[in-house]
Amino acid sequence: MSEFKPLVFSGVQPTGNLHLGNYLGAIRKFVALQDSHDCIYCVVDLHAITAQLVHEDLKHQTRSITAAFLASGIDPKSHIVFNQSRVPQHAELAWVFNCVARIGWMNRMTQFKDKAGKDRENASLGLLAYPSLMAADILVYRATHVPVGDDQKQHLELTRDIAQKFNIDFSNRIQQCGLDVAMTVGEEKIKGYFPLTEPLIDGPAPRVMSLRDGTKKMSKSDVSDLSRINLTDDADTISKKIRKAKTDPEPLPGDVAGLAERPEADNLVGIYAALSDRSKQDIIDEFGGQQFSAFKPALADLAIEVLSPVSVEMRRLLDDPGHIDAVLKDGGERASAIAEQTMRDVKSIIGLID
Repeated sequence: MSEFKPLVFSGVQPTGNLHLGNYLGAIRKFVALQDSHDCIYCVVDLHAITAQLVHEDLKHQTRSITAAFLASGIDPKSHIVFNQSRVPQHAELAWVFNCVARIGWMNRMTQFKDKAGKDRENASLGLLAYPSLMAADILVYRATHVPVGDDQKQHLELTRDIAQKFNIDFSNRIQQCGLDVAMTVGEEKIKGYFPLTEPLIDGPAPRVMSLRDGTKKMSKSDVSDLSRINLTDDADTISKKIRKAKTDPEPLPGDVAGLAERPEADNLVGIYAALSDRSKQDIIDEFGGQQFSAFKPALADLAIEVLSPVSVEMRRLLDDPGHIDAVLKDGGERASAIAEQTMRDVKSIIGLID
C-alpha cells in the first residue's frame, strides 16, 4: 500500500495590500519551503467574497497577491501558483464537505464568531461554511502539510476532522475502490483516502504590530496607511512610516525583559530582529541604551534593504498583468490535473456517476 507523498498547500486572500506582517509571517516561509517540499500556493479569491461580496477590483487584488508571491521568490515553474476560482473542483469538493461537516462544528469556529459579530443572522452562509471550503482547498490536492499561523489552527483542526469523518464513513467504499492510502499519525499507522493534514510550524512566527498602536496587529484593514508597511511601498515611504512610528520617550532597554511593558518599543525591536534573522536579545545588545532617534534610521535602512527588491519587482510585475495572468493560467491547468483526479475518486467512493 502506498503512502501519501509530502505536499504543502497554502493560500492568501486577495483583500487589501499585503504588508510587512504578511511577508514576515507567511510569504517568506512559503519561499523557504520550496527548498524542501513540493508546494502549491493559491490566491483564494472565492474566500474573498465570503465576508464582502462586492469588491472594487478583485482582479487587481488577485494579481497583486500573485505579484507578491513571484517578487518574493516563489518559483511558479518548479511549484504551482494559481487562483482558486480557476479550479472548480475546490467548490465541488466543498459541497461534499458541507455534507460531511456538522453545523455544530461550524458554529464553534472562532473566526465566524469574530467576523459575524452580534448580527449572525445577517452573515452570509458562505462565511459560516468558509472552513469547509478551506478544507476542500487543502484536500482536493490531498496536501499533507499546511504552514499555519495562530488564527488558522482551528480551521486546520476542522480540516482533519472532515478528512477523518469522510475516511471513516466511507471506509468500506474506499477499500472496495482500492483507493486507501497509508498514513502515520503519531505512532499509529492508519488508512484512508484523505490525509490528516499536519501543520507546519517553523518556530514562533514574528508578531508584527501596528506602527501606530503596538497593542494591535498590523492590518490591511486599518484606516491609517501609516500603521503598516505595504509590500508595494517605495524606499521613501518605508523610511517615512518608520520615522513616524509611535514610540515612548525612554531609550531602548538593556535587556529583553525591559520591553515587556513597552509595546511600541517591543514591536520595532521585533521587526528589526525578524528582518535580520536575529533574536530580540541580539538587537538589544547592539542598540540597548540608545534613543529611538538613532534606532529608527537603522531600522529604516534594514527594512529598505530587505523589502525594496520585493516592492520594485512587484511594481514591475503589476505593470505587466498579461504575464501574471499567464502564470495563473499555467498554474491553474497543473492544479486542475490533480484536482480532477481527486474528484473522480471522490465520486467513485460516494457512488456518484461521473
